[in-house]
Amino acid sequence: MKLLVKLIIIAALFFCGKISAQEFKGEATYKSKRQIDVKLDSTQMDTGMQKQVMEMLKKQFEKTHILTFNKEESLYKEEESLGAPNPQGMEMVMIGGSGSDVLYKNIKEKRKTNQTETFSKLFLVKDDLKAHEWTLESDTKNIGEYTCFKATMTREVEDIESGFTIKTEKHSDEKEAKEKKMKTITITAWYTPQIPVSVGPAGYHGLPGLILEANDGSQTIICSKIVINPKKSNEIIEPTKGKKVTQKEFDAILEKKMKEMEERFRPHGRGDGESIEIRIGG
Repeated sequence: MKLLVKLIIIAALFFCGKISAQEFKGEATYKSKRQIDVKLDSTQMDTGMQKQVMEMLKKQFEKTHILTFNKEESLYKEEESLGAPNPQGMEMVMIGGSGSDVLYKNIKEKRKTNQTETFSKLFLVKDDLKAHEWTLESDTKNIGEYTCFKATMTREVEDIESGFTIKTEKHSDEKEAKEKKMKTITITAWYTPQIPVSVGPAGYHGLPGLILEANDGSQTIICSKIVINPKKSNEIIEPTKGKKVTQKEFDAILEKKMKEMEERFRPHGRGDGESIEIRIGG
């Protein structure tokens, strides 16, 4: 069966020889949605507030990105949009994923640069482009006019049992002990050899064709439009502004900031203060 998949891919690449033989550029539009699982304390938050929270979270994770690509490079950037306002009387801070994020990948040189604004500071996260261990499957389906093939891989991520958890709790001087647990998830991608580039949306790449859809169990990213050799498109320019850090250094900065925020929003002294915690799973 794997041999059949390889033969079909080779045939598709042959018929796309005209595209492959020339320098070309493409632009793909992707829509992303995240599955949201929210548990609210009805004694602390009324039904109207719950609806506002759900609407805000839904809006935050419905995004549109543009992927501009050629055979060696790609640029993935979010389209600017108005986010949903915070529910009245509640402050919510979303970590990362701001509209200013730009992800540049250089497939030939196996490196990436992610320009991201977090906690009002601009970072330039530079690191190697790590290879994904994809398994090519025999399943096929059409996405628009393109024939796509299935590929899967597994990855370990932090396990947050309830996905999104919003809870209120009365003040306590005792700090909650949090132990990180890991779980294995399966990522499914659909790619088309009709567009012979090894790129895709977000952090996905490394397949013999453009990735048009990806799903990790909680988030789905799907291509809604493709234009090959557009008359006007974004330039593929590697971002240069921001504090230069590696991915490991950036992760450490985020973890430190998260701990600082936990302390900031944790009530001190006696009283009936309450805090709201939002955990993002997936």
